[in-house]
Amino acid sequence: MRQTAGVTVLRWLSVSSLLCWLWLTCCHGFFWRTDQRLPPRRPPARWPEVAVLVPARDEAEVLPASLPSLLAQRYPGRARVILVDDHSSDGTGALAERLGAAGGLPLTVTTPPPLPPGWTGKLWALRHGVELAGTGAEYLLLTDADIAHGPDSLAGLVAAAESNGLDLVSQMARLRVATAWERRIVPAFVYFFAQLYPFRRSNRPGARTAAAAGGCSLVRREALERAGGIAGIRGAVIDDVSLARAVKSSGGRIWLGLAEQVDSVRPYPRLAQLWQMVSRSAYAQLRHSPALLLGTVLGLSLVYLVPPVATVAGLVGGRPSVLLTGAAAWALMAGTFLPMVRYYRQPAGAALLLPFTALLYLLMTVDSAVQHWRGRGSAWKGRTYPRTG
Repeated sequence: MRQTAGVTVLRWLSVSSLLCWLWLTCCHGFFWRTDQRLPPRRPPARWPEVAVLVPARDEAEVLPASLPSLLAQRYPGRARVILVDDHSSDGTGALAERLGAAGGLPLTVTTPPPLPPGWTGKLWALRHGVELAGTGAEYLLLTDADIAHGPDSLAGLVAAAESNGLDLVSQMARLRVATAWERRIVPAFVYFFAQLYPFRRSNRPGARTAAAAGGCSLVRREALERAGGIAGIRGAVIDDVSLARAVKSSGGRIWLGLAEQVDSVRPYPRLAQLWQMVSRSAYAQLRHSPALLLGTVLGLSLVYLVPPVATVAGLVGGRPSVLLTGAAAWALMAGTFLPMVRYYRQPAGAALLLPFTALLYLLMTVDSAVQHWRGRGSAWKGRTYPRTG
């Protein structure tokens, strides 16, 4: 009797998971497609002035691979780079000045005042950079210190904004996938982000969804001021999404897609480093809500873990209905993940391992909540932001 009841429960769970995957595949903004690239563009009649803002804290390891790419931008108009050295302890500022001496776009290296309460370090650095940029810059490119840009990246971003009347143009940088753990975690990271914030919906003017990628976001200065400036999101841990929401809710047009000339050079060779990257903001993504955490754990289990469990149980136990529904759900899961796997130039078979990666993300999310409940908040670069609610 117990075995029959267990099979019945597993059968219904596998059917529910399959229904979820049918809905996700067909009705969730086609989040799994990777065709959102820079929209059609043409050179503007006048190239607007741009200030490139780079917040940097203890970035001496990656700066030689990223900063020269910004200084070497082939931009037809006026542009300059402002690197805000956020009180680094590894000589980031001095290294930046040496790299700037090699030529290219004008470089300013500056340090902000001490971090005040209520601000995250990155946003405080960006606010300082915005002030230093002055009113002459019509656009601000907010880019992280670990992001390398192709030589025409800035020109492409500005042309896309000018040609399409966009106030925020953001590209999800292609993250590094050199090690085994990077190959297992990184493509899924972008896939899950797109599932949470479908790019097509975010790019639709009337849709409520709004998202951006903090590593590469070109914002029109007027739109930023209309949205309340950097101060309007000063305490946000997930600053890129908060910026996109602020710009879109104030009437601005935003666009987010995958990058072709923007790459992260930061290495994450060990699982512990990738774990920290995800867990530091995962619970903030759930608005620090225990109810949302519980729903996320149950949802991830149903959508990602039930299909392989049902497939194996149905095969071993000779239950064709459980086997078929579980395998069908797993196939849809792998099929929607495959475009992202190909975007990262990984073997197609890696798409079948998404349930294992999803389990890791589930554990990372729970760990993020545990750290929050312990009062550690979001820790990054030697700073801990305590919980606010």
